[in-house]
Amino acid sequence: MPELPDVLTYLQCLRQRIEGKMLRRLRVNNPFVLRSVDPPPDDCEGKVVVGLSRMGKRIVIALESDVYIVIHLMIAGRFRWADAEGKPASLRAGLATFAFDSGLLTLVEAGTKRRASIHLV
Repeated sequence: MPELPDVLTYLQCLRQRIEGKMLRRLRVNNPFVLRSVDPPPDDCEGKVVVGLSRMGKRIVIALESDVYIVIHLMIAGRFRWADAEGKPASLRAGLATFAFDSGLLTLVEAGTKRRASIHLV
């Protein structure tokens, strides 16, 4: 499981890349990663990231209009970043992708158990 220093490092790196940027598209590639039904993923699209924080070992991405994306990486979950002109991680490996003007953030999981989760609140 990513420990607290790993989560803090992710937050620091994500702040530089996505804070203040518009989330153009949220694509859930594996239906089991999304653990909530309301609001739907479409409600996140077109909103600007207004902040990043943590809740325990979960990463919280705050969007405008009081929409939050809460990501729990669990044991084998990781983020991969690809610049706008770079090559993104393969869709087979990615559980979810977050498209920004500056690049593509992909949630991947190394194991086969698929324990990582996303809650939209």
